[in-house]
Amino acid sequence: MKQTIFIVEDDADISGLVVHLLEAEDFRVRAFGRTSTVLAEAERSRPALFLLDIMLPGGDGLELCRRIRQSRSLAMTPIVFLTAKTSETDRVLGLELGGDDYIVKPFSPRELVARVRAVLRRFERPLQANVINVGALSIDTGAMTLTVKGKVVATTATEFRLLDHLARNAGQVFTRDQLLDAVWRDTQYVTPRSVDVYVRKIREKIEPDPENPVYLRTVRGAGYRFEAVK
Repeated sequence: MKQTIFIVEDDADISGLVVHLLEAEDFRVRAFGRTSTVLAEAERSRPALFLLDIMLPGGDGLELCRRIRQSRSLAMTPIVFLTAKTSETDRVLGLELGGDDYIVKPFSPRELVARVRAVLRRFERPLQANVINVGALSIDTGAMTLTVKGKVVATTATEFRLLDHLARNAGQVFTRDQLLDAVWRDTQYVTPRSVDVYVRKIREKIEPDPENPVYLRTVRGAGYRFEAVK
């Protein structure tokens, strides 16, 4: 069964090129020139991935990403930004808002297809069903839900997989590169900086005080460790 990708891009030439590239790879593609109808259409027919430009008429891609992450039915859907904004600040902002990858224009057609496939592969591997209860946290890998103090907290799929990997290996120190290999799997197009961004996002969701974490600790000069707090 073909996977559906939603592309939101107001440049007709770029949109047409991306549609052609992805359809040639046997994806079903729906293209949108503005953000206004994307969310409603996605909730009717859930895509496998969103490919979003940032600068769009009628609302930007960052705001659309934020709304997708707030949707109960779409929050786990991978999001890839496709944008001319090239700075490190823009990339970090995209990841902080819930993006799973960030492709800069102009792009290589081969690279775009490879990165879309890499993000999709990241979520093909099912997690082993298990419930990890640590302190005020409950991590249900079967349902892919995180509960903090009895309240379900929304996460992206990347956030959940990173937290699950660390919690299943509580007490073990992981370098950023080890976490990239374990969670991102295809590491050609991501950097250790991505790990730092996601750790910060997870801390904001699970820690009583994100600036003084008790669960997800930094081991200076080494990496990160999850503490099995009682």
